[in-house]
Amino acid sequence: MLAALIVVATVALVIWQPRGFGPARAATLGAVVALLLGVIHLWDLPLLWRATWNATLTLVSLIALSLLLDAAGFFRWAALHVARWGGGSGRRLFVLLTLFAAVVAACFANDGGVLILTPIVLELAAVLGLPVAGTLAFALSVGFVVDATSLPLTISNLTNIIAADSFRLGFGAYARVMLPVDLAVVCSSVLVLLAVYGRVLPRRYDLAALDDPASAVKSWGVFRAGWVALPLLLLGAFFAERFSVPLSAVVGAAALMVGVVAARSKAFSTRQVLKTAPWNVVVFSLAMYAVVYGLRGAGVTGAYGSWLAGMAGHGTLSAVFASGLSVAGLSAGLNNLPALLTAILGIQGSGVSGHLRQALVLGSVVGADIGPKVTPIGSLATLLWLHVLRGRGLNVSWGQYFRAGIVLTPPVLIVGLLALWLVLR
Repeated sequence: MLAALIVVATVALVIWQPRGFGPARAATLGAVVALLLGVIHLWDLPLLWRATWNATLTLVSLIALSLLLDAAGFFRWAALHVARWGGGSGRRLFVLLTLFAAVVAACFANDGGVLILTPIVLELAAVLGLPVAGTLAFALSVGFVVDATSLPLTISNLTNIIAADSFRLGFGAYARVMLPVDLAVVCSSVLVLLAVYGRVLPRRYDLAALDDPASAVKSWGVFRAGWVALPLLLLGAFFAERFSVPLSAVVGAAALMVGVVAARSKAFSTRQVLKTAPWNVVVFSLAMYAVVYGLRGAGVTGAYGSWLAGMAGHGTLSAVFASGLSVAGLSAGLNNLPALLTAILGIQGSGVSGHLRQALVLGSVVGADIGPKVTPIGSLATLLWLHVLRGRGLNVSWGQYFRAGIVLTPPVLIVGLLALWLVLR
């Protein structure tokens, strides 16, 4: 009970974020309390660091890379092209921006995607003169898609990286399974979003109101470096595992390459851009893992693992849905990072191996990426999205968000889990 109370109290602080108490400080306080009360021990900390350092440094490097490219106008240039491809049709623009958000989330992680795309979509809506209802529909589609479709690559979500590291899933092996799963999730997301928000979308918009995409580029040197860095990053990630090179080193090298070019540019201050990168994610990830690790000593993760093992005994479909739905529920109620960490510890102690273990692990990832969208507390990306909206004068209440999330999330989650089962077969 003590271990569970510490987890719940820590998550509550992470969500509430009283003044001066960001997610990293809240998680650190929870870890310190767990240490002082003997729920975890000092000799556990090196193990926790080994489990999380690569994932967190990969995420920070990705977000640093995306912020540098954003400052150079890389994403605004792409968004303006997407808006032109819409041809003046509100529905077509909605679909294209949703697909664009899915691509950005896949390559630059969900947290980076939400920080970059939300302001761009709001600016586009203002330029095109969209009504408030239409603006919110576009903003909600981006907020939903950057999390729900962050499945295809290990770099697409912090939870993906942690799961892949914990069970030694290579970049290529993970992508071979999850790329087709993500394709099904993207298609279902577009259909569900259109069904819910289609009636409030504008029929037409004025193409003449759009700026020339080239005018969005602030530094052509950084812009071109981004087009070189991204394919090199993906190729490097595929081959790194063969040479035992950490994924964080590959992503860090790509970010460094763009950073060197940006440092020579006079279009913007590289130092100021990098200051906004979430360096405290490293502290948050390690501290939150320490808090959740206390559940292992209390026997909670062991009981959960035994239940998952029993469900896996009924076959792949049962394994996928047991892990996926349970992690989705925990993510919606607690936040997806502690939910996935709980599942990882449970699966590691379950005794399940081989194909069924893979089904449990990847089912948990699907649940951790899609399930959080039910509630505003489900993921840090959603909390960041709400913060960006408030800064732009758009207030979405928790009640409004929940009413949207409870309609959008379940069908997409079911499609994702069914797709995973079909691929694993």
